[in-house]
Amino acid sequence: MRLLLQGFMVAVLSAMVAASAMAQDGSRGRTRFILAASWEPAFCQGNQKKAECRNQSPNNFDAKNFSLHGLWPMRQEYCGVSDDLKQADRSSDWKDLPAVQLSGEVKAKLDKAMPGTQSGLERHEWIKHGTCTKLSADDYFSIATGLIGELNGSAVRDLFAENIGKELDAEAIKAAFDQSFGEGANARIKMSCRRVGDVRVISELTIGLSEDALDSSQASEPRLAQLIQGAGRTSFGCDRGVVDAAGF
Repeated sequence: MRLLLQGFMVAVLSAMVAASAMAQDGSRGRTRFILAASWEPAFCQGNQKKAECRNQSPNNFDAKNFSLHGLWPMRQEYCGVSDDLKQADRSSDWKDLPAVQLSGEVKAKLDKAMPGTQSGLERHEWIKHGTCTKLSADDYFSIATGLIGELNGSAVRDLFAENIGKELDAEAIKAAFDQSFGEGANARIKMSCRRVGDVRVISELTIGLSEDALDSSQASEPRLAQLIQGAGRTSFGCDRGVVDAAGF
């Protein structure tokens, strides 16, 4: 009986240790938000008529840094938005959408982090995604620009900037994510690529984040690593691609 009890206790303790390890490595985390980071030169290869692409230059900030595409709540879109505005967002020039009311400070940060503001991207992002966050536009875009700023201050951005015009594989990018944001961070990242002629270029990284992503009280503190580690796992997607240079 004692041996059976001891065996049972060992089994229970082993299960508790395993559960603790799973919690620590984030395998039971849930992705509640997505941070979408574009590589602007690759985006512009297929969107040459957009204002932000017509103004491309190797000297621009977005030529060597990730650009903010958006911060998206999972499985929520167009919260409290009228059918007419939804239709306008889906079918018309985003510059025709209502302007987003932002402070001068946040607008300046957003214009730098999101070149697409030249085409009204922030209006689309606010209507489709920001309305589902229960935040003001100022807080929503302040958080988003802070997170993309952390990515651009990381070894991931350095890796891309140092390999413009060259091919990167998934393993190198995964290693850079783990170096910057902790072991296992790479399991919360998905990479997208696109064909430009005969070349496959890296177009975007989508980064899973935990439910604390919208905590504006901590927006000024480095926290991207914590948000990534608390997200669920995903497949990496595209396994290799060229880091496109600005220009056509």
